[in-house]
Amino acid sequence: MAKPFPQLSGKLILAPMHDITNIAFRLMCKEYGAELVSTELLSANAVARENNAVMKFAQTDNKEKPAVAQIFSSNTEHIVKAAEILEKKGFDIIDVNFGCPSKKIMRQGSGGYLLKRKNKIAEIVKELSNSVDVPLTVKIRSGFDKKNINAVEIAKLCEENGASAITIHARTIEQGYSGKADWNIIKEIKKSVKIPVIGNGDVFSGEDAERMLRETGCDYVMIGRGAIGNPFIFHQINEYLKTGKNIQQTKEEKINDYFEYIELARKYNIFSVKDAKLRAQEFTKGLPGSSRLREKLNRVKSWEEIEGMMREMNNKA
Repeated sequence: MAKPFPQLSGKLILAPMHDITNIAFRLMCKEYGAELVSTELLSANAVARENNAVMKFAQTDNKEKPAVAQIFSSNTEHIVKAAEILEKKGFDIIDVNFGCPSKKIMRQGSGGYLLKRKNKIAEIVKELSNSVDVPLTVKIRSGFDKKNINAVEIAKLCEENGASAITIHARTIEQGYSGKADWNIIKEIKKSVKIPVIGNGDVFSGEDAERMLRETGCDYVMIGRGAIGNPFIFHQINEYLKTGKNIQQTKEEKINDYFEYIELARKYNIFSVKDAKLRAQEFTKGLPGSSRLREKLNRVKSWEEIEGMMREMNNKA
């Protein structure tokens, strides 16, 4: 039986993203107004074995509650065991990914590949909903390709077997992240199920979020690529939804956010020079001098060099 999805006070949710949504980044997005934030996609097979390399991505903090862990596998037993472990670790929602287009994950018969196996999806959702005491949510795509659009059927199956909410990325697996998201599929799912529907795909601004909510009737909007290096987007979109105003960050504020991220990464023992370089590129994207900074970052090997470059950029007129 489905557990009730929590009542959220806002409309915006952070998408799970590989190598992006670590605990430091999630806490920043939460601070800026994301109502739900999730771990990156975790292998249920590895979590079930309590593999140290994967479990380091499964740390959580009370500040991000309700905390979401997203998992993938085609092995029902491993998914159930992983969910039970993550529930004990303090996660409040377990999200199962049936929509990841990664070839590596699909070669395992997981992620988006499972859209070809609707009965397997129903089995996983039913077993999970009967095994954990927290809400179970699922993420899907429109279908495997444009000839096999089956998201409405899959959404109904997930609801019937105990899912508490469903996220729909309005592209096919074959599309990956190319082309345009077809929001009509979000609208059709919203008409077809009673559980909350979370729309995902091509939301980069307040106007986009408002239009998705209005055109599809979805309950919440999930933001992925628009948030990379830009946790401020949640405050920006919330302000637009409330007042219609389009607020912007200054260069100084963007760089200050970068240093806040580094502080949090150190606090949660996930800091590395490699990560600091990547985030420096992401947090400064679009700023004057960012192309030159990217070139210089490719050559640096220490945090001190990165810090010096970021402070120098901040001091330039």
